[in-house]
Amino acid sequence: MSGRAGRVRVLRAGEAESEHRVHAVIVGHSPGEEIQFGDASRLAFWRSSFKPFQALPLVEDGVDEALGLGPRELALCAASHAGTPEHVRLAASILERAGLDASDLECGTHAPYDAGAARDVVRRGESYGPLHNNCSGKHAGMLALAVHHGWATGGYIERDHPVQVRIREGLAPWLDVDPEGVAWGRDGCGVPTAYLSLRQMARAYARLGRAAAAGEPAPAGIVGAMTAHPTLVSGSGRPTTLIMEATGGRVLAKEGAEGVFCAAAPREGWGVALKVVDGSGRAAPPALVAALDAAELLEPGELERLGELRSPPVLNVAGTEVGRLLPEMEPTPQAVAGGP
Repeated sequence: MSGRAGRVRVLRAGEAESEHRVHAVIVGHSPGEEIQFGDASRLAFWRSSFKPFQALPLVEDGVDEALGLGPRELALCAASHAGTPEHVRLAASILERAGLDASDLECGTHAPYDAGAARDVVRRGESYGPLHNNCSGKHAGMLALAVHHGWATGGYIERDHPVQVRIREGLAPWLDVDPEGVAWGRDGCGVPTAYLSLRQMARAYARLGRAAAAGEPAPAGIVGAMTAHPTLVSGSGRPTTLIMEATGGRVLAKEGAEGVFCAAAPREGWGVALKVVDGSGRAAPPALVAALDAAELLEPGELERLGELRSPPVLNVAGTEVGRLLPEMEPTPQAVAGGP
């Protein structure tokens, strides 16, 4: 039986205005160790929380060594970045090392998530380009993988392209299901994304973290890069960055669109995945922090540093606080056969 679904209430002047329902699951190191908040079998597209696994072939196939990609570049390949000048330069550098440029990107264009960066582009009289896309690092990495293997770069986002076939093959060891047997959709940036249960996502993150802690080169390379450079994975002041900064890199975190969020603690061996039912991105970070707090998985001081993320303010257009988000995550521990 599943545990009770969590929720994030939106309060204005102390009164309930709306709420977001949340399903989440935490899996531990020991077989069968699981804590549910709602339905762990809930299906969702993995969206950008899939990115660490999409980046693994860069290390597994030696692309990083061949092109001289260091931890900063690897972090960006697993990023949903804010489009700052630093993010843009790194993405362009990855492409240049592969003998390519921004015109080879098939991720599309949107304004930088960082408001200051977006204003600066307009102030200079320039236009937004694909390098500003939050997924440009991931796409640059995919193109680098194609060049490394001598595959065509055009159409690298398509499901039958060797790049995407290679990513699916590499995903198999992290799941309890055949990646070819699950549903796949097209992500916001155009590449395939898997439709998995929250349990499968959490188990994959737990396994990735444990493999990194054990020193396996590819997991250690990607996880180490992300936790060492959290602002490259997301951006200054953004939830993914704040979680990794507040925990000193003890926790790997990666958000996804439509209210998906995943995390892992490599040394402790646990993984977590959650989905906000209505897809609200604002509800996912407080729900994640509250779930980890309820499961007593945050160390002393970490919760205090994450206080504003656990219950963030609601601001009006003038920047005045007019309310708060209040997460309510009550766990129901339950053993599940097979464990993570």
